This record gives sequence, structure tokens and C-alpha cells, in this order.
Amino acid sequence: MPTNGEAVETGTLAEQAHQRLEELIVTLALAPGSVWSEVSLAERLEIGRTPVREAAQRLEAAHLLEIVPRHGIMITTPNIHEQLLVLETRRELERLIAQRAARRALPNEREQMRAAAATLEAAGESGDVLAYLRSLYVANQLMAQLARNTFAAEAIAPLHALSRRFYYMQHQYLNDLKTASRLHSDVSNAIAAGDERAAGLAADAMMDYIDAYTKACLTRDFEPLREPARA
Repeated sequence: MPTNGEAVETGTLAEQAHQRLEELIVTLALAPGSVWSEVSLAERLEIGRTPVREAAQRLEAAHLLEIVPRHGIMITTPNIHEQLLVLETRRELERLIAQRAARRALPNEREQMRAAAATLEAAGESGDVLAYLRSLYVANQLMAQLARNTFAAEAIAPLHALSRRFYYMQHQYLNDLKTASRLHSDVSNAIAAGDERAAGLAADAMMDYIDAYTKACLTRDFEPLREPARA
């Protein structure tokens, strides 16, 4: 989910296939529980079977699909209890990445982070959930890059994808796009400012909110959530 607007294809064909296939799964265009062949996915993406196979292997490792021998590629079904475990792990990584990115980003990279924050806020104001998810994809990738910790970046990428899909499934009930975008942009702006403490606090506030709405989904009790106070 590379941009706000039309998806931009970059890198190798395998990377393009991965980006596009992930977006189809995250936005439920490939429904949970549905089964596809490599051929049908290659035709849908208009990309060869080899890049699709490579992309599917990566997405299987991210728990977004399962490759079933002799049957095809099955899209996984989100499980709210598993999602809570995703968030438990993600919380620690978000704080680490935000703080390290705030410490290690170069001046021009801070400007990129500031621009990513502005794009996130604009997507939230527009009410366009797809633009928001694509903007979030870009901001998360940039943040992980600026932290300069390959292990943390590789660990959090699949957690982000699972979380984006869960959010897309629930966003019409939550009706909170402005709040969600603001909390993510707070993290990006703290990184852009080079403030490690503020970045860590913003990451925690963001995860507190995400954890609250995920738990609310257990009963579909979507009372308005209290926004965390700004640091």
C-alpha cells in the first residue's frame, strides 16, 4: 500500500506483486477464507507466476495467507484474540522504532517524516480510508528505515499489515479516521523534531488507543473512545 492515491509500483516484479497482493488482502478484495490459484492471482495482478509465488511466500510468513499444497492459496481469517497478541508485540517495537528514528534520522529524512505526517493528517481529514492506509504504509516504512534497525523493521512489517487489515474491517463501525490519523502523525512529527521522549510517548498513546478499540471489537461496543492527552 505505497501511496495516498494510485498505488505506485516500485522495485522488482516480486516487490510489485507483494505490494499489490498485500493491498488486495488488507482491503478485503481477496476475502478472508477464499482460495486462489497462482494463475488466478497472476492474471488479476497482470504479473507472472514467479513474482506472485515469491510474494505469496512472503505474505504467508506475515500470516496473511496460507499456501495449501495441491489446493491453492488461502487468505487467512482475522482472529481478534490473535490480533491482541499482534498488538502486544507491536507496542514494544513501535516505541523502540520511534525513539531510534528520532535519534538517528538525518535532517533531510526528518523533512520526509514531517511530510509523511502531513499526508497522514490530510488523509484523515478527507475521510478516505484507502488513502489513509496507503499513507500509513509509507510512513511506517520510512520510520522503520530511519530507525536503522533491520531486525526491528523486519519484525514489525507483518504486524503492520495485519493491523491495517483489522482496521479496514472495523473502520466503518469505529468512524475514527481523524483520531487514528492524528495519533500516527503525532509519532511522525515527534520523530521529525528529533525528540526521543516525545516519540516514545506518542507511540505509547497510539498503541493505547489501538488496543482499546481492538478490545471493544470483542463485543462490538463502539462507544466513542477517549482520545489520549497530548504529551
